[in-house]
Amino acid sequence: MIYILMLINLIAYTGPGNPTELGDVHWLRSMEEAQSRSKAEKKPILIVFQEIPGCITCRTYGKEVLSHPLIVEAIETYFVPLAIYNNKQGADAEILQRFNEPAWNNPVVRIVDEKGNDLSSRLNGNYSPHGISDMMTNVLVKTNGKAPLYLQILTDELAAKQKGTTTATYTMYCFWAGEALFGAVNGVISTSAGYQEGKEAVKVEYDPGVISKSQLDKIAQQSTCKATSGGSFRPDTTPKYYLTNSKYRGIPMTEIQKCRVNSALAEGQNADVFLSPSQLAFLNVSPQKNYVGVSLTEGWAAAMK
Repeated sequence: MIYILMLINLIAYTGPGNPTELGDVHWLRSMEEAQSRSKAEKKPILIVFQEIPGCITCRTYGKEVLSHPLIVEAIETYFVPLAIYNNKQGADAEILQRFNEPAWNNPVVRIVDEKGNDLSSRLNGNYSPHGISDMMTNVLVKTNGKAPLYLQILTDELAAKQKGTTTATYTMYCFWAGEALFGAVNGVISTSAGYQEGKEAVKVEYDPGVISKSQLDKIAQQSTCKATSGGSFRPDTTPKYYLTNSKYRGIPMTEIQKCRVNSALAEGQNADVFLSPSQLAFLNVSPQKNYVGVSLTEGWAAAMK
């Protein structure tokens, strides 16, 4: 029964035929209905104020942010989604005035309670996936005491990409073990197995704001790994060995999810905790496919065909 519900939800995320500016989220268009659902379901209301039809910024926001599969899932699962057009008259204009939002504006996101009170600072001028992911994570922690792990690590990955990541390469006796080692480390965003200086090696992409190179070096030394000083890196043909050889290979994932799942499998731990319910539904949809080497969005699109 659980997997049937997951599959139904997965089908829902194929997109509701929205205008480009609204992405793939199934939005309500009535504030009254949103407040009623918020009260009944005990969920905050996530309001996007959008220009429809909109400028390039508005269209890009719909394509790159409001169509990101995990962001769509988080919005529809943990919030009541409401879209208000900022360039229309009638009910839209009334809500715009109620929240003192400017007309004909770029996207703005607000998360409010059932009475319309803000639960977070208004998101304005940040048109990145990280902006709304971070906003949702913080509100869920504030209202529920925690956010789902898949949303937390997505926020970490998006923040690292936005600020800028750094790479370090380590040689070792087995790059599969190396990927499993570094993939579980907080602050590591992605890993690649390959060869450098004639030895097996792992290239580690990390967030220097979370973990330093010296800390990574210490982890490497404790596991008989050695930092390399240069030379070209040649990727192996079998990335994420434990993930590639598991049933989870048919699930489209972000890079940080691939790292965490691969490491969990290597240690015999539960890998499900790093994945969303809709991602887990792919176990029944595409078990024979392999999306380890492709991006989340590419894999998601391919799996839904």
